[in-house]
Amino acid sequence: MNEIITVEQKVLKKNDEIAAELKARFDNAGVFVVNLMSSPGSGKTSILERTLKIVSPALSVGVVEGDIQTNLDAERIAQYNIPVTQIITNGTCHLEAKMIDEAINKMPLKDLDILFIENVGNLVCPSSYYLGEHARVVIMSTTEGEDKPLKYPAMFLKSCVLLLNKIDLLPYLKFNIETAKKFALRINPDLKIFETSCYTNHGILEWCEWLTNELKLKRCKP
Repeated sequence: MNEIITVEQKVLKKNDEIAAELKARFDNAGVFVVNLMSSPGSGKTSILERTLKIVSPALSVGVVEGDIQTNLDAERIAQYNIPVTQIITNGTCHLEAKMIDEAINKMPLKDLDILFIENVGNLVCPSSYYLGEHARVVIMSTTEGEDKPLKYPAMFLKSCVLLLNKIDLLPYLKFNIETAKKFALRINPDLKIFETSCYTNHGILEWCEWLTNELKLKRCKP
């Protein structure tokens, strides 16, 4: 057991070293980096698409897409005529700093205002791997249990924003949104929470306003 822990610590230490270099690179380029994380099917790509429709006309945006297989999400994002790079992890359940380091070599960082990293759908591993981002955003949908924050506390503790997505489905589900918020705030009292729907666009504007304000202030730390 001790050997396994030692190996994991070495892996994370190396990741953090690369991530620190990435953070310096992002800061030097003046680009605000957002790491989007969730379980599969919570709506990361749909949230990203709605966000791009609002912010990309005024801001220069790039996207790094992470998936275990396929480049389908990158194809969806490419329709918005912005720089997008796909990372296919081939089974790895998270993105690592070295993957981002390679991916952004294809990005015009100095020309970007915001860089979104859409992480692999997983509420466990991505929380352990810092990618040099300025903000971590976790997306949770109403089709999941209210107790997700209690079951996966590290993800919610290390995020600064929670997007409670698919609220248009609330009339059809036994999901108590107030309980979900209570559990999330129990883990992280500083968590900023937005209720969103990609179907009705509810809450998307408010989320984008927060995003553009953080871009100016750059005060949200991972």
